[in-house]
Amino acid sequence: MIAYPRTYSHFPPYFPESWTSEWGEDRFGLWMTLEFQQAKQTFRWMEPGTFLMGSPESELLRDGDETLHEVTLTQGFWLAESACTQTLWMAVMGDNPSRFTDDANNPVEQVSWNTVKSFIEKLNQLIPHVDARLPTEAEWEYACRAGTTTPFSFGDNITPEQVNYDGNYPYTGGKKGLYREKTVPVKSLPPNAWGLYEMHGNVYEWCEDWFGDYAAGLQTDPLGPDTGAYRVLRGGSWIDYGRGVRSAYRYRYEPDRRSRSIGFRLALGQTGTGQ
Repeated sequence: MIAYPRTYSHFPPYFPESWTSEWGEDRFGLWMTLEFQQAKQTFRWMEPGTFLMGSPESELLRDGDETLHEVTLTQGFWLAESACTQTLWMAVMGDNPSRFTDDANNPVEQVSWNTVKSFIEKLNQLIPHVDARLPTEAEWEYACRAGTTTPFSFGDNITPEQVNYDGNYPYTGGKKGLYREKTVPVKSLPPNAWGLYEMHGNVYEWCEDWFGDYAAGLQTDPLGPDTGAYRVLRGGSWIDYGRGVRSAYRYRYEPDRRSRSIGFRLALGQTGTGQ
């Protein structure tokens, strides 16, 4: 194994976990892999930190619900380096609800928030101590940004070679490009600076939170509203325009809604200080 000496401000409580099939460290940091019936999912360690969530008023084509505010995450967590694949979904659930089934490494889609919660419950029963969950909206944006404050983790603009979106409608100032009209297999496109693939585009990803306005002022380990009608979706998808795959872009659906543009990404570990 290649050594990547670095200092961690917050090391994971257990590394590797008892269920881990492979683990190590690379230029992005610590990682470990879950394997179940030939399906694999690698997770990457997200250290605690503080970041600016939302978008500044100077960001072009922003929405009014993206109020810029400072967020501190006091707990580190593991986040899947990719959206959940059809392979992993089928291994756990025994079916495949997806529209785009040409490659089993495509992200699973047409899954509602409620169905995803059933998947997570079953996965946690099948693999003791894995403690899988959905990321909070704050955790998701923190990981997507990977230390950046620009509209995208790749900078001020994107291309279809970086992100799977509708290239006929690029972000302001961008050039028109490829529109694939479908999902692509996970890890097909470049990762962000923290080793996470397709955080922009491909499929929307469910978050744990109810959708609502951001709370005012500085936030520590925010969990979203206590109740609501919609659950949060982040990241945009293959069908979205360039503005809809920005790091700050927010969307929502009823928790029982399904779409060929919606999937999810697993998180592991503690959520905030009170969980």
